Formats: sequence, C-alpha cells, structure tokens
Amino acid sequence: MSGKIARPRRDEFRRFTQMPTRWGDHDSYGHVNNVVYYSYCESAITAFLVEQGTLDIASSPVIGLIVNSSCTYFSPIVFPDQISVGMKISHLGNSSARYELALFCNDEHEAAAAAHIVYVYVDRASNTSVPIPESVRTVLARLAD
Repeated sequence: MSGKIARPRRDEFRRFTQMPTRWGDHDSYGHVNNVVYYSYCESAITAFLVEQGTLDIASSPVIGLIVNSSCTYFSPIVFPDQISVGMKISHLGNSSARYELALFCNDEHEAAAAAHIVYVYVDRASNTSVPIPESVRTVLARLAD
C-alpha cells in the first residue's frame, strides 16, 4: 500500500448531509465507535438517492449493493458533535459507482474520517449485476469529479 492518506477538506466535496451523533453511538472509550462511521456514510448515500427520487427502498427493481468499503480515521467524533458527511463520486462505471465520503465535525474544515464505498447495481429479483439505470446515472454524474 502506498503512502499516507491525505486528510480531506470540505471544499473537495459536492454534497453534504447533516446528522447528529447520538449518545448510543459511543463505545467504552468515550468516542463514536468505528462501525458507526460506516452507518453515517451509508445513511448519507441512501438519503441522497431517496431525495433525488432514484431509490424506492421497498420497490426499486434495481438496487445498489455494497461490495467494498474502507474508512481512515484522523480524529475522534464524540457526542454531541454535529456531523456533515461530504460525498462525491470518484468512479462511475457501467454497473458500479465509487463514493468518496468524509465526515466533518461541527464546523471543522478538515475531515475526522475519510471513507469510500463501492456499490454494484443489481436486479433486485435475480441479484445479478445490471447497468446503472439512466435516472440514477444522471444523478450520480452530478457528484462526479
């Protein structure tokens, strides 16, 4: 693996979703547990797709499934921090999209964490890979680098 991951800044992202930390997000060390960072990211992506009208959670015939993800942690998040999840698309393929995300605490300009999540689009009924629907592709392209 090559060098150190750069700490993202707010101005590198096209879309933000705001969410509060919750008291129950903490672990025994007094900071938000690392698995919760993934939940913040997935919630931001899902909220965006629902808001854009490209995802009906109960009935969309084509859905995105997470096939790869990672997160790098730079500084702790604690309750009652307010989180801004920055989001952009770094790769938009035929059937997959790679989201780059960063979690910013309160009004900080540097990220507390940086993540990526790769979704592969599948037919809900057969669970087989399909091209990203044009309506989804159009929305995701607006977030592309």
